[in-house]
Amino acid sequence: MGTPEFAVPSLNKLYEAGYDIVAVVTAPDKPAGRGMQLTESAVKKYAVQKKLPVLQPEKLKDPNFIQTLQSLKADLQVVVAFRMLPEVVWNMPPLGTINLHASLLPQYRGAAPINWAIINGEKETGVTTFKLQHEIDTGNILLQEKISIADNETAGSLHDKMMYTGADVLLQTIRQIEDGTIKETPQPSAANFQQSTQAPKIFNETCKIDWNQPVNKIYNLIRGLSPYPSAFTYLDEKKLKIFSAEKEKTNQSDEPGKIFTDNKSFLKFSAKDGFISLKEIQLEGKKRMNIKDFLRGYRGKL
Repeated sequence: MGTPEFAVPSLNKLYEAGYDIVAVVTAPDKPAGRGMQLTESAVKKYAVQKKLPVLQPEKLKDPNFIQTLQSLKADLQVVVAFRMLPEVVWNMPPLGTINLHASLLPQYRGAAPINWAIINGEKETGVTTFKLQHEIDTGNILLQEKISIADNETAGSLHDKMMYTGADVLLQTIRQIEDGTIKETPQPSAANFQQSTQAPKIFNETCKIDWNQPVNKIYNLIRGLSPYPSAFTYLDEKKLKIFSAEKEKTNQSDEPGKIFTDNKSFLKFSAKDGFISLKEIQLEGKKRMNIKDFLRGYRGKL
C-alpha cells in the first residue's frame, strides 16, 4: 500500500526478492498538469509495468474493497507513504500490517518527518519499520537505521537517501518476520518520552520566512522545504521561492529583511545576525533559475 515515488523502491525490493505480491493498493488516478489529464501514481505505474494487480479505492472502508482484500488472503500488509488505514484493514492479515516511516520513531511522528528534521537543525535521522496500531506512528518498532544529515542537506536529497535505505530496511524486516527472528519493541508513550518531536503537515504559513529570525534558523527552513513546498519571501510584492541559499553570520544590525545586491552576482537579505544570500530562486510567474541569471534579466525594483 503506497502512492508516491518514495514507495516505489520498497515495492521493487519485495518484487525482486520474489515475494508473492497479491495486490498493490494505491490512490485513485488524479487530474494533473495544464490539461488536467488523469495521472497514475508512481506506485501504480510500477505495478502495471510488472503486471501486479492494482486496487484504487476511493474510500478504505468501502465494503467492496474490504471484501476484495479479504479474498486475497494476504499474510502481511506493507504500508509505505499511504493514507491512514481503518482498523478493519490494518488488523486483517494474520501477521498484521507494517509501516515504513521516515524518522527514528518515536521522534518525528506525523506527515512531514523529513522536512521537520532539517528545519529543526537535526544532525541525524533515520528510518523505522513498525507495526500499525490505533494511534498514528505509535506501534511496536521492528527495525531502525540511522542516517546522518549533512550541513547542506535538503529535504529533497534526504528524501532520496531515505527512499533507498528504507527499502533495504523493509526487506530485512520482512525476512526476519518470515524466519521468526523479528523482535518488537514497544514505543514509549508520550508521557514517558519528553524528547519526542512532532512532524505535522506543512502549511503555507510554515513556509514564509521571518527575517527577524537568526540566519541558522532561516537557512534550515530553506533547506527543510527545498524543493517542495519551498520557503518564500516577497520581492517587489511578488512571491519569491527560495530553493537554495548560503548563510553569512555577522554582527551587523541592519533592518531585518533589507535587500543587498550588486545587480549582477548576488542578492541577499539581512536577518537577525547576518545575511541569507540567495542561490536558486523562482519569482512568481517566472521559471526557476540561479541568482546570476535572475539578476541579468530582472527589471523590477530591488
